[in-house]
Amino acid sequence: MGRVMDISFFSHADDCGMEVALSLLDEDIEKPGCCDDESFVLTGQDDLKLTWSDFDLEQQHFLFAFSTSYLDLFVPLEELPVPHLEYPPPILVRDIHVLDQVFLI
Repeated sequence: MGRVMDISFFSHADDCGMEVALSLLDEDIEKPGCCDDESFVLTGQDDLKLTWSDFDLEQQHFLFAFSTSYLDLFVPLEELPVPHLEYPPPILVRDIHVLDQVFLI
C-alpha cells in the first residue's frame, strides 16, 4: 500500500519523482519503482434522453412556467409602456395652495 501522489481527471497525472532521483544519482540500478500507475475508467450512460412524459405533473408545471418567464426576459420592447397615457391630467380651477394658504418657506 502506497500513498496517493497525484490525481488527474482530464490529463496525465504526475509521478512521485523516483525516476528523476535515480537519474541524478547516475546509477543503473534495476530496482522496481516505488510508484504504481493505476487507471480507472468509468463508463457513463449513453441512453440519458429525457422525455416530457418522464416528469410528473408538478415538474412539468414548473418547467413550463420557468422556461416561459425566462424566455420573456429576452423579448425586446419596442417602446416602454406609459401607464397613464389614456388619462388626461386634472384641470386646475383654483390654486389650492393659495386657497389653503400652504406655502413652502
